[in-house]
Amino acid sequence: MNKSLNTSFLAAALSAGCVVSAHAQSSVTLYGVIDAGLIYTNNQGGHSAWQETSSATENTVFGLKGTEDLGGGLQAVFKLENGFNLNNGTQFNSGDAFGEQTYAGLQSSQFGTVLLGRQFDSVNDYLGPLSAAGSGYGGNLSAHPFNNDNLAADSLSLNNTVKYVSTSYAGVTFGGAYSFSNNANSFSNNRAYGFGATYAHGPINVAAAYLQMNNAGGGVLGTNPNGAVSLADGSADFVAARQRIWGVGGNYVFGPATVGLLWTHSQIDNMASVFAGSAGNVALNGGLRLNNYEVNARYALSSALSLAGAYTFTDGAYSTGGTSSSPRWHEVTLQTDYSLSKRTDLYAEGVYEHVSGGTNGSALNNATINTLSPSSTNSQVAITVGVKHAF
Repeated sequence: MNKSLNTSFLAAALSAGCVVSAHAQSSVTLYGVIDAGLIYTNNQGGHSAWQETSSATENTVFGLKGTEDLGGGLQAVFKLENGFNLNNGTQFNSGDAFGEQTYAGLQSSQFGTVLLGRQFDSVNDYLGPLSAAGSGYGGNLSAHPFNNDNLAADSLSLNNTVKYVSTSYAGVTFGGAYSFSNNANSFSNNRAYGFGATYAHGPINVAAAYLQMNNAGGGVLGTNPNGAVSLADGSADFVAARQRIWGVGGNYVFGPATVGLLWTHSQIDNMASVFAGSAGNVALNGGLRLNNYEVNARYALSSALSLAGAYTFTDGAYSTGGTSSSPRWHEVTLQTDYSLSKRTDLYAEGVYEHVSGGTNGSALNNATINTLSPSSTNSQVAITVGVKHAF
C-alpha cells in the first residue's frame, strides 16, 4: 500500500537540506515494496544451495510519484522508481539511479495519459497481470523460460520511451509505446515498439499485446548498446537482431477463486546471447521460436490466507542453420500467502522446471529457473520462504 506524505514529512525524510514545495492541489508520495527471504535450490551448477534472496516474488523498490492538478481534468504526473537488492543494497539495474521507471507526463480524464521516460513495455503492462509471473503472484521465480515473453515482475525497462494509455471506454483500455534508439546514424538500431488492449467487466478480464525489439542491447550489430534496451544494466534478456512477442490471455473470478489461461509466442532472430539468471549473459546463436501455454489458479481460503498454482508448457524450435532442436519445458509453481496486515505478507513458494530436447552444450539444455544460476542437469527445484512489506 502506498503512503502519501505531506510536504513537511517528505522534506524530513529526504533531509540533507532538500526542499519540497507543493500547492494544495498537488501531491507527492513516497512508496516501496521490500521482498526478502531464504531459498533452497537442489542444483545450481551441480551443487545444492541455501541462499538469502531478494525479489523472489515481487521487485524490491522504492520511489517517488506525484501529481499536479492543472485544471479542466488535466494533471501533470511523474514517477522516479529504483529497484535494488535488499541483500547487499546494490542497484538491481547496475549503474541506473532509477532503473525501474522514470517518467513525466500529462494525464487527462477524457483523453488518456502520455508519458515520456524509462518505462515498462506493453506486453508486461497488459499480459503481465494475467500471468503467474506477474508482480505479487508467483512472481519472478515463476517466469517462463529465460523470461522469453517479458511477463515477469523483473522484466526489462525500455529507455527513451513515449507511451500512451487510454481512459476506460465501457471496460476497454488500450495503449501503445515507442522507444527511440536515440542513434543519429541509424533510427532503428536498438529501438522497440508495442501496443496492447484489455477488457475488464465484472468477473472477466482479457487482454492482448505485441512487442518488437530491434537489435536489443546493440550486441549483434556491435553498436548502440544503450539505446532502447541497455546491455550494461542487465535489461536485455536476449541480445538479438530482432525479437517479437505477442500473446493473449484472460482470467475469470468466481467467489474466492480466480482461474486464468495465457498463450504467448516469442520469435527471436539472429541471437548473440541470452540472460541465464545469476550466470549473466551466456552465448546462444541462431534463431529461437517459443510458444508458452500457461494455466493458473488462485483460491482465497480466508481474507488472509490464499493458495495459488500454475503450470506452463513451453514448446520451442531452435536452429543455427547447421543444427536444430526442439526444446520443451515443463514448469510448475505452487504458492501460499498469509497476510499479517494490509502491508505485510508471509509467503512460501516452490518452483519445478524440467527441459528436454535441447541442444547439448547450449543454454537450452539445462533447467534455469528465473533469477537462479542454471542447473547442471535438465531439472531444477527451488523452494523459498519470505516476507513482503509495502509502504
